[in-house]
Amino acid sequence: MVINMKLKNNNSFKNYQIIIFLVAFVCLIIFGWKVFRYRRTYIEVPTQTKTEICDNYAQDNLALNAKAAIIYDLKSGQIMYAKNIKQKLPVASMSKLLTIYLTLKAINAGKISWQTKVMPSREAIAVSKNPEYSNVPLQLGHQYTIRQLYQATLIQSANGAAMVLASAVAGSSKKFVGMMRKQLLDWHISQAQIVTPSGLPNFTLGRDADSNKNADAENELSASDMGILIKHLLLEFPQVLDTTRISKLNFPDGHNTFKMVNWNLMLKGLSQYNEAYPVDGLKTGTTDAAGACLASTLVKNGRRIVTVIIGARHLNGNDPARFVETKKLYAYFYNNYSLHIYKRWTQFPGKTLIKVKNRPINEVRACLYQDTGIWISKGQKLDAELSMNKMPMPIKVGTNIGKLIFPNIPALNNENALAFDATTSKELK
Repeated sequence: MVINMKLKNNNSFKNYQIIIFLVAFVCLIIFGWKVFRYRRTYIEVPTQTKTEICDNYAQDNLALNAKAAIIYDLKSGQIMYAKNIKQKLPVASMSKLLTIYLTLKAINAGKISWQTKVMPSREAIAVSKNPEYSNVPLQLGHQYTIRQLYQATLIQSANGAAMVLASAVAGSSKKFVGMMRKQLLDWHISQAQIVTPSGLPNFTLGRDADSNKNADAENELSASDMGILIKHLLLEFPQVLDTTRISKLNFPDGHNTFKMVNWNLMLKGLSQYNEAYPVDGLKTGTTDAAGACLASTLVKNGRRIVTVIIGARHLNGNDPARFVETKKLYAYFYNNYSLHIYKRWTQFPGKTLIKVKNRPINEVRACLYQDTGIWISKGQKLDAELSMNKMPMPIKVGTNIGKLIFPNIPALNNENALAFDATTSKELK
């Protein structure tokens, strides 16, 4: 009897072990399947169209008498008109905007201050007194503040003043030119030619001239290059507009005062001002090689708009061609574009559908991450494509997942097309 009881107890224990083993085995299979399914889960996004920067856009809609031109929205980079914007051309004193950018950068870094006083070199003085160049006359042995030189460079387009700024920042014009070239490369502008801080020909630097370049070589950038330069300047140092909007200002020098008048005649109070286009900047440029050039800017519907005209007619100092062409560009923009504000969560047709394999919610359309303004021309339709970041599951509602790109609308940005941050209105898990 005792032996039988022991056998029964042993059998019960073995049966219990078998049950435990079977339960564990089933649980392992279920868990393994879930892991397997999870490992097989992946996100499928439509192939994105590769977009290269355009050379021309809507150029058939407007005949401009200039070698190159662009108009764009500063915040989004959206281009509304483009003519030959990839062509490298002489830009004359418009390249002083790069000199101004590096000066503001040096002030911001504490290398110099607005009150720093500097004396001009003999080369800078010679340039400043050349009647063929735009200038304020600088005197040997006199000291000038960075603020004075900065104002003279932007308002009077003073070439000598630009050279002195360059020396103040880098030690010499030659070293400063190296800084200018490096800065452009940092912005992925690789085809430009830079030889002087002022935009004048290479030979005007005297001993600092680039011996590897022709004596008559000038600064050359494309309209898109200028657009990128201006975008960085205005977004990083918007205070520059406090000076570019000044139409007239005195330049004191000892007992003398030079009356500066801004060459941008589209400013309020000057001969080409038009209240329909309230321009408050930016910079002119003129040489025989460059023709008449103008970078301008204004605010419309709360958005800052920028134009660049390169190579307009230049018969003489009174020729208004660059201002005429700029007004034509603004008129085209005003008459053909309206600003549409698209709210967060707005979806667009196109390749924006996210498909998730082996998930309960297996597809969702990407939408705008935040409220966005887009300039729309008459009859224009918007189609978007999603460029999605690599990210782990789950993806929560409102997460920035990449970019919504509009490949048919060019822009000055990394995508070369209008692009905005994207999100999803449904959680992917």
